Amino acid sequence: MKKTNDFLERVLRRVPHNPPTDYSFEKWEFAGKSTQEGFGLLPIAGVDPEALIARVMDVDNYVGHIDHVEESRAIADDRFTPPDQVRFYQRISIPILGSIHQELVLTDAGEIDGYRVAFWELLEPETSALSSKVGARSQYSDGAWLVKPGFVGYALSSAPRRDDVGFLKFKALTKGANVGASTVVRANIEGMSRWAQRVG
Repeated sequence: MKKTNDFLERVLRRVPHNPPTDYSFEKWEFAGKSTQEGFGLLPIAGVDPEALIARVMDVDNYVGHIDHVEESRAIADDRFTPPDQVRFYQRISIPILGSIHQELVLTDAGEIDGYRVAFWELLEPETSALSSKVGARSQYSDGAWLVKPGFVGYALSSAPRRDDVGFLKFKALTKGANVGASTVVRANIEGMSRWAQRVG
């Protein structure tokens, strides 16, 4: 099982040396990507890092707990052994713009630099095999969760395939995503944290 990937390494280089007293967000360009990569870190009291990472790995129960997730389910695959890794299918609904779906592998990377870390990356051949009639397929999708007592971080880089959406929708899903990234990242941090702190 690999401990990190290139995206996570870029995120780790941007983790603040001094933990912020309020929400912090940084975004940056990366060659070959039509959207910026972004990382947010939010102080949240009472979050148990192990409990939150357990929720992150619980892909079969995202629906109803994570905003905009319409379908999420684990897929058995001998290449990826739970609980450390899981392959899964996910379909997300974006208001007005429609659905995006993809297949991913999610990895529990253990502890890195004092943070409990989990990260995901796109399974490109499996995503390519999905039907564009169900939703736009992802061109790329990278993300990570970084958690330690009192702090939750979330990083994201994603975009749909240009061929699966019209010109205006593609612009909305890329340029619009760059504009709204800070808000989306914070909402995801707050949503996952609420779920992690919920009993049952």
